[in-house]
Amino acid sequence: MQIAALLTGKKNSTLKNKNFIKILGKPVCFYPAFAASKSKFIKKFYTSSDSKKILDICFKLGYKKINRPKKLSSSKAKHIDVIKHSLKFMKDKHNYTPDLLVVLLANSPTIKTTWIDKCIKKILNNQSVTSVVPVVNNNDHHPFRAKKILRNYLVTFFKKMKVSSNRQDLPNSFFLGHNFWVLRTKEIYRNKGFGPWSFMGKKTLPFILEEIIDIHSKEDVGRCEKWLKNFF
Repeated sequence: MQIAALLTGKKNSTLKNKNFIKILGKPVCFYPAFAASKSKFIKKFYTSSDSKKILDICFKLGYKKINRPKKLSSSKAKHIDVIKHSLKFMKDKHNYTPDLLVVLLANSPTIKTTWIDKCIKKILNNQSVTSVVPVVNNNDHHPFRAKKILRNYLVTFFKKMKVSSNRQDLPNSFFLGHNFWVLRTKEIYRNKGFGPWSFMGKKTLPFILEEIIDIHSKEDVGRCEKWLKNFF
């Protein structure tokens, strides 16, 4: 099996320069790039970005540079288009198409090499699996408890469903992490999975973690620093 890593990150974001803010002396994007570089399964490494800093940081860790075009660097750009652009680059420039693609997100330093390798093993051991992704259980933000505003008032999304006010009574609710995803490449092109990440296919295995932090605010930076002190 040909397995490649693809780190994705862009220059502009809600928190300025979040992908290369330094935590414990290293830029944020260093951590996912470094974790994947130590995998015993991944043999080729790429990074897609419109940021020279991100490209240079990853290049020092052995990642080939993919200069992301402006149309894929806007706030409206979709991840699947960035991934497909990167796969096309691999094919056109290096005549290479991986069987599995490990997508790394530049703004999440909460990642371990052992996690990546365990997820890769899961997909290697079952040919029917289309992807393996980290998830966290969070019943505090359960979709059954969510509300929307209708004519200035809060109303439920699920009108005909009785929902307990006790989170313990609710079925477990899992949210996808944004630190890394292990994808079967052919499923990216099929794009027939469940939204909004339909490129993951319909048979996605969960890799359950207690915490995943992707940086969007200064508070997230502090949380990541605490996590890294314990685990890095």
